[in-house]
Amino acid sequence: MNLKNHRVSRVYRTKAQAKESYDKISQFYDYFAGVFEKKYRNMALERLDIKRDETVLEIGFGTGHCLKQMAESVGEDGRVYGIDISSGMLEVSKRRLEEAGLLDRVKLYCGDALKMPYEDNKFDAVFMSFTLELFDTPEILKVLDEIERVLKANGRLGVVSMSKEDGDSILLRVYEWTHKKFPKYADCRPIYIEQSIKDAGFEIEYKEKVKLFGLPGEIVIGVVPS
Repeated sequence: MNLKNHRVSRVYRTKAQAKESYDKISQFYDYFAGVFEKKYRNMALERLDIKRDETVLEIGFGTGHCLKQMAESVGEDGRVYGIDISSGMLEVSKRRLEEAGLLDRVKLYCGDALKMPYEDNKFDAVFMSFTLELFDTPEILKVLDEIERVLKANGRLGVVSMSKEDGDSILLRVYEWTHKKFPKYADCRPIYIEQSIKDAGFEIEYKEKVKLFGLPGEIVIGVVPS
């Protein structure tokens, strides 16, 4: 593990607790976190530049807003896949896609991205929005390795996440303390996104720093070397 990652807070709740929590809030998620995330996930999707006829994957698709955009981008002959730990989120996303008439382009799966049910070299692009930072620190590189496995050569990975790159501001330390003391309510925490993606063997194509209500964030696009 990169030395930087020793300074990243651990995840203090189990996968079962995470699933239970997201199942409970799935019907209401868009009213709080969804509003907070919308601007940045759209920025990251724009940078990922999904094209017609591509086969793409979203990890941690939540309530399905990005799945809908991705399904529109790939067109009738493209395909979108989604994996999320929460069955509640899956049902919300399924309804959204059905209402948009796009469900035939999308295949959803409920499970853990640490072990994905997809063959090697399947996807042109993989997208993660405020999801990578939900994995425990030792799991981050494992997830990225699994993503590299399912991506084609020159495949793209787009990540938007809370970031620790700007150091330890007072606001950041307060948030990390909250994450440690109240993991059910502040489940994500800042991570070293760019460095983690580099450590997994990706080449960095694009990076941008953003501010998430005063907290640092990053958009990073990585590419699997050919």
